Amino acid sequence: MQWSTDRILTTHTGSLPRPPELTRLYVRRARGEAVDADDIKRLGKTAVTQIIDKQVAAGVDIGNNGEQQREAFFLYVRHRITGLGGSWKRWPRGDVERYPLLKQQMTEMLAAREAVGNYEPPRVVGAITYADDSELKAELADFRAALDARARGFAEPFYTAPSPGIIVGAMKNEYYDTEDTYLAAVAAALQIEYEAIVQSGFLLQLDCPDLALERHLSYNDRPLGDFLDFVERVVDAINKAIVNVPRDRVRLHVCWGNYEGPHDRDVPLDDILPILQQAKVGGFVLPFANPRHQHEYKVLAKHRLADDQIICAGVIDDLTNFVEHPEVVAERLERVAHAVGDPKRVMAATDCGFDTSAGMGRVPEDVVWAKFRAMAEGASRASERLF
Repeated sequence: MQWSTDRILTTHTGSLPRPPELTRLYVRRARGEAVDADDIKRLGKTAVTQIIDKQVAAGVDIGNNGEQQREAFFLYVRHRITGLGGSWKRWPRGDVERYPLLKQQMTEMLAAREAVGNYEPPRVVGAITYADDSELKAELADFRAALDARARGFAEPFYTAPSPGIIVGAMKNEYYDTEDTYLAAVAAALQIEYEAIVQSGFLLQLDCPDLALERHLSYNDRPLGDFLDFVERVVDAINKAIVNVPRDRVRLHVCWGNYEGPHDRDVPLDDILPILQQAKVGGFVLPFANPRHQHEYKVLAKHRLADDQIICAGVIDDLTNFVEHPEVVAERLERVAHAVGDPKRVMAATDCGFDTSAGMGRVPEDVVWAKFRAMAEGASRASERLF
């Protein structure tokens, strides 16, 4: 895993805006309409080549395929994993439920949007197994080919995969006797993806919003201890799933949900970070740009990273069209570096993805790239003062 040896490197959390025509196909497929699979493959492959160039031009050092060939950051597994069927409505968000006018507004906005929704995911109706890795292999090969075709690429490429916990949290269990059995089955299935990503030469990023988000979803009305037990069980499942992956080839992304809401029911980072640090990974990707969590960089001074770990600090908010001033980005990075104690172990990142489900992104693409350019400039300013 790359460190910021000479300057603060830039990265992000994975999902980037998809072309409108590709989004439209994903939405139609999610609705159950007939679509041409070859069209999705063709447009997805083209989108990967384009998104690499856009990232490089915007100053991204550690980049990926933008998740262009997936309709959502975790829902894509329904095309690869057995045992899923039907749908259900996920638990309500504890913060949004407290504000009925906001809830109504969010419902109306979602209904008016052409997007792949992730709040009515599949249910678990049979045994979970990884049925077919051909789509995975094709994705990895397309990304590798696109990188190899360019004289200028990334300092290091990464690739995302969902946490077993987000599957367990989002896809209602109607088959397994216990949640632990369900969790173990999902982790065993996803282990195939985790290992294939690293074997293809990519840094693995585990997307684990469940390790914070589920506190105000499925654990909203339960004691904090119950949620922390869930976090411990998921981290244990992750460790088992990455047992064959070198620690320094994995980074863990955790967030409180990629939606613009009050977030006044979020679990504090101070409560969960000691458990997250039990994960056998080389670094963490955490949000410090949004108004609810930007103060929590201080927790990094209390709960120290292991000597071999880095922090990819969210310094760009992916839910607002404000383009952060480079000096704001620089100041955020400097605060994180001082808390960690070593700027070499700090990277600049986004809080979360800009299009975690196709069409759900709130920031237009032209503003997205302006934000990335601001992040790169801010990282440069911070580097001048820190190195």
